[in-house]
Amino acid sequence: MKIAILGAMEEEIFPLLQTLKYDVISHGNNKFYIANYKNHELIIAYSKIGKVNSSLSATIMIEKFGAEILLFTGVAGALNEDLKIGDILYATSLVQHDLDITAFGHPYGYVPGIDVFSKSDVRLNALANDVARKLGINLMSGIIASGDQFVCSKERKEWIKETFKADAVEMEGASVALVCVSLGVPFFILRAISDEASGGAEFDFDKFLVESAKNSADFILKMVDMI
Repeated sequence: MKIAILGAMEEEIFPLLQTLKYDVISHGNNKFYIANYKNHELIIAYSKIGKVNSSLSATIMIEKFGAEILLFTGVAGALNEDLKIGDILYATSLVQHDLDITAFGHPYGYVPGIDVFSKSDVRLNALANDVARKLGINLMSGIIASGDQFVCSKERKEWIKETFKADAVEMEGASVALVCVSLGVPFFILRAISDEASGGAEFDFDKFLVESAKNSADFILKMVDMI
């Protein structure tokens, strides 16, 4: 099976590349790492930060490289008070918190022709829960909100949490989800918590990025082992 593994930053895929032998293909102002792993062909990339970049990379992985499923690995800020730095969360659904045409009477996160929330693949979510049970990991699930801004304000954090009932916030998941839904490709979005998306989040993010990203990447590779 051809499996895409996407992160936003180099730190989010580096733990995978350390364990694999791969070839590199340059395309669309990016690099794609192609590796054979346990009867699968892995297409690995980091998109660069933001919804546009992640949409482009996800589309290339599917349309050019033929990815049959897409797994996203990375970090996020916590909105749910039960989530702490280092916890791992997968998205049951995703929403764009910065999409706003409310001036025309529509809800936040909506534009004509798309749903506000994109739901992730039920079978991949179930697989993730199986992996977590085998590893003895407390895997959580919830709604992830994405937008082209790093959230480090308590006011913005509370607004996103209340408006979308979201549990975590980041900058790529919802756009990747929309690409996958539009192209009919099952997807799974995993995030390790690196900060609490409020005052001082930028300092927590820098401190915990590498460790949290490794936790997420290691879990994704365990999922590939079971596909």
